[in-house]
Amino acid sequence: MPLLAAEGVSHLGGYFFISSAMFVLGIFTMVTRRNAIYVLMGAELILNAAALNFVAFARHHGRAGALDGQMFAIFIIILAAAEAAVALGIVLQLYHHFPTIDVSKPDRLGD
Repeated sequence: MPLLAAEGVSHLGGYFFISSAMFVLGIFTMVTRRNAIYVLMGAELILNAAALNFVAFARHHGRAGALDGQMFAIFIIILAAAEAAVALGIVLQLYHHFPTIDVSKPDRLGD
């Protein structure tokens, strides 16, 4: 049973706006930037937008004591940390073989 706005819980519109802005900024960053670090930051923005939606839905539609959305958000944070560690290793190897972190420069895999 959802809580009413008069009880101190706002509507989901604000959460949707912030989440969609974060998602659009993440997509824009991933598409327009060539630097591998910026591409990873765009992916983090997209994951954080999804986590915000999970928490907002869980708070608005959740039962008393249910932590479903928060558990999804913690899983997303753990996934993002693992992704950042692996991607940083890939970026370091890319920089070791090519003197740039521009993702469009290395076009050969076997060399």
